[in-house]
Amino acid sequence: MHADNHQMTPPTCVPGWKMRWGSIILFVAVCSFTAYYIYEPIPDEIEERWKLILTNSFFRTLSHLADLSELLGLKDYMGVMYAITLIERIAPVSDEHVKVTEENFDGVEVVLYQPKHQSDDNELRRAVIYLHGGGWCLGSSRMSPYDLLARKIVTELDAVIISVEYRLAPAHHFPVPYEDVYRVVKHFLQKGVLAQYSVDPNRVAVSGDSAGGNLAAAVSQQLQKEPGQKVKLKAQALIYPVLQALDLNTPSYQQNQDMPILPRTLMVRFWSEYFTSDKALFRAMMANTHNSPESSSLLKFVNWSAFLPETYHRKYNYSAPAVSQGVRGEAAGMDEPSRSFADPRASPLLVPDTDLRSLPKAYILTCEYDVLRDDGIMYATRLRAAGVEVTHEHYDTGFHGAVMFTVWPTDFLIARRMTDNYVKWLKENL
Repeated sequence: MHADNHQMTPPTCVPGWKMRWGSIILFVAVCSFTAYYIYEPIPDEIEERWKLILTNSFFRTLSHLADLSELLGLKDYMGVMYAITLIERIAPVSDEHVKVTEENFDGVEVVLYQPKHQSDDNELRRAVIYLHGGGWCLGSSRMSPYDLLARKIVTELDAVIISVEYRLAPAHHFPVPYEDVYRVVKHFLQKGVLAQYSVDPNRVAVSGDSAGGNLAAAVSQQLQKEPGQKVKLKAQALIYPVLQALDLNTPSYQQNQDMPILPRTLMVRFWSEYFTSDKALFRAMMANTHNSPESSSLLKFVNWSAFLPETYHRKYNYSAPAVSQGVRGEAAGMDEPSRSFADPRASPLLVPDTDLRSLPKAYILTCEYDVLRDDGIMYATRLRAAGVEVTHEHYDTGFHGAVMFTVWPTDFLIARRMTDNYVKWLKENL
C-alpha cells in the first residue's frame, strides 16, 4: 500500500569509502612510480648504494627536464644540465692557511691557490695545474668540491694550485677548451711566472678528472712536441679520464651503459656536443657508426682486445666499429681536420707509441662501474709498453664522478679514499 515509504536509501558512507579507496589507489600508484623511478639495479658491491641511488635520481630528473626543455624549444639540454654547476658554485675566498686569488693567464681565467705561510729557507714549491671535469660542457673551477680539493693539496703538499676556468661547449666547441688549457699551461711554465709564485720548474704536474683528465693527457702529449719548450711537466695525474671517441662500445661502455652519474647516453652526448650541436653526430655515435675512412685508420690504437687485460673482456667479443661513408661535414665535426674526433688533442689515446715514450710519469685512476674504465686501462697499458712510469689505481667498487662527492649530503666514503690516495701519490711523486 505505502510500499514506496519503505524503500532503502544508500548508506551515506559509500562515497566516503570510494574516496578512501581512490586515495589508497593513488598513494600506491605514486609509491610504485616513485620506487620504479628511483630504484636502479646497482651492483651490491657498490658501497652506500641507497645514497648513490638517491643522488642519481636527482641527476636523472634533471636530465629528463633537460630533454623536455629541448624538445619544447625552451632551452637546450646542456643549458638545463648546467644547473648542476650553479648549485655547487661558490666564490673561492682566502682562509687562514690558503691565499686564493682570481687571475688571468694569457686571456684565460684561473683560480690560484697558494700557501699563506713562507716555506722554509724560501724553498721553491710544487705546483699542480688542475682541470675540472664535466664533459667539456659542464663544471667549473669554482665548484665547492674542486675548491675543497685544491685547498687539501695546498695544505698537504705546500703546493701552488692553478684551477683553470676554460670555456665550455656547446658555446665553444673543440678545440677551444683544449686551447684555453694549453695557453694556461704554456703561460705558467715560463720561468719568470714560476719564479713569481715561488714554484720549482722541475716539480709541476697537470691533473684533471673525467673531461679534465682528457685535457690533461692531451696537454701533456702536445707540450712535449713544442719546439723550444724548456720547462717540462714532471707528472700527469688522470682521474677516470675520457681518452677516445672512436669506439664507444668497449666492454665498459656495454657493462655500465645504465650506471649512475654517467650512463652511456650522457657520455655520448658530451662527446657529440664537444664537436658540434648537430644531432646527426649524436645519433651516429649512439650507434657507434660515426667513424669515417679518415678516422678508421686509427682504430688500431683503441683495439681493446689487444690493450685491455683479459680479466676485463668478460663476456664481450671485439668487433671493430663500422666505418661510414656518409657521416661527413659539420654533422661529424669534420668541417676541418683540427675539429675531428680523431684529433689526438681530443682523443689522446690515438697517438702512436713514439709520441708516448717521452711523456712524464702518470697516475691513472679507474673505476669498475664507469663507462670510461677501459679508456684509462688501455692508456695505462700503452704507456707502460712505451716505457713510461705508470701508477694505475683501480677501484673495484668505484663509480664515475666519485671524487666530486665529498660535500654533504652527497659525501661518499669512497670519495675520501680516492682523494687521499691521489694526494698521497702527488706527495710522493711530485
